[in-house]
Amino acid sequence: NLFLSIIKGVIGFLTNSQAMIADAFNSATDIFTSLMTFIGNKIASKPRDDDHNLGHGKAEYIYSMLISITMMLMAIIIFKDSIISLINKQTYEYSNWLVIICIITIIIKISLYIYTNNLAKKYNNLLIKAGSKDHLIDSIITTFNLISCLLAKVKIYILDPIVGLGISIWIIYTAITIFKESYNVLYKLKLLEFDVNVKEACKGC
Repeated sequence: NLFLSIIKGVIGFLTNSQAMIADAFNSATDIFTSLMTFIGNKIASKPRDDDHNLGHGKAEYIYSMLISITMMLMAIIIFKDSIISLINKQTYEYSNWLVIICIITIIIKISLYIYTNNLAKKYNNLLIKAGSKDHLIDSIITTFNLISCLLAKVKIYILDPIVGLGISIWIIYTAITIFKESYNVLYKLKLLEFDVNVKEACKGC
């Protein structure tokens, strides 16, 4: 993700491609997502103790919510920049590197999706599931980015900011879905924790 973010960002800014810049920001959020997944699972795997009757599993969902909020903030920035580009009818310089980077990204992201999706199913883990969804979305987004790049070769630039808008809307939708899933599980865990505490208090009586 770090590799993809850097090469997309460099080529995106050099060619002034709004779709590629949006894609670079998207890859940057993936770096944060991967980091949050690692930290969240690390905490969630700790055994239960006196302060955590049900273990540390809630950390998985708290970090999922943090990931979703970050994704939303990034998407708002991309959305705003794409709207400005669309209104101003900005053009960009076509480069074969745009096409090459899109193809590399699609291959990497589909591979990552297959790998993380299998892990999510194996461990029934929401954080990894969120990451696998993100990889799949990235491959779809970059496919539209590739189409945008190919159209730019024949001087059709209108799709570039539209792809940028599409990326931002899709990120927001995904982020909201992850947030709702995490919140619902946390709410149920809170009720369960309350129930356990009440029962333990009653035993003390």
